[in-house]
Amino acid sequence: MSEKDQVLSEAMNFLEYAKILGVSEVTRQPPKLELHNEELSKTRNLEEISKVIGDCKRCKLCSDRTNIVFGVGNKNADLMFIGEGPGRDEDAQGVPFVGRAGQLLTKIIEAMKISRDDVYIANIVKCRPPGNRNPEPDEVTACMPFLIRQAQLIKPKVIVCLGSVASQNLLGVETKITSLRGNFTSWQNIPVMPTYHPAFLLRNPNMKKPVWEDMQKVMEKLGVSPA
Repeated sequence: MSEKDQVLSEAMNFLEYAKILGVSEVTRQPPKLELHNEELSKTRNLEEISKVIGDCKRCKLCSDRTNIVFGVGNKNADLMFIGEGPGRDEDAQGVPFVGRAGQLLTKIIEAMKISRDDVYIANIVKCRPPGNRNPEPDEVTACMPFLIRQAQLIKPKVIVCLGSVASQNLLGVETKITSLRGNFTSWQNIPVMPTYHPAFLLRNPNMKKPVWEDMQKVMEKLGVSPA
C-alpha cells in the first residue's frame, strides 16, 4: 500500500469511528481516536459489546481496577443515566452507582415513579480512575465508544447526564454544568437532560431542588405523571 493510500485508509477509519461517536462535523484538529470500532459497530446486543471489551487494557485505568463496570439495567430502557466513572464501591462490586451517590440516585429514580430496574445506568469510563479523579482525555477516548454503542442499542427516549464530565463528553462541549443543567439538548436525536451528579448533591443538599426540577422535565418528556 502506498503512503497516500495508507493516509486515505486511516482517514476513512477515523470518519467511520467519528460517526459512531455521534460526530456530525470534523474540526481542523480532531481528537486522537483509537480505531477499534469495526468489531464494535457490528455488535447486536449488550452482551456482544461486553465480549468486545473483554479484559480491557486499552488505557492505563486497567492497571488499578478490580472490576470493569459495564452498566446495569433494562436493555430496552426508556431512560438512561450516564455518570462519569466508577468509584470505590462500584469498582469492588462491578455495578455502577451503588455507593452513597448511587443510593441517592436510586431515591431520585423512585421519586420519579420509576423502578431502578427499568432504567439503564452506565458511565463515560468503565474502570475507576485513581482517587476518583476525573477521567483523562485518552481514557475517555479509549472507553467512550462502548458507551456510545450501548446507548445506540438501548435506544432510550431520554438520557440524563449526571455532572459535568458526563455532559461535556457526551455532548462534545466545554460548557459548565451550571449553564447546561435544566435545559434539554440532543444527542443522535435523543433528548438529553444534563443535571448535577448525586455526589455533588451529597456535598450540597440545597441543590436537590434544582435537580428535582430537572427530573420533572424528564418525567414530562417520558409521559410519566407525578403523584
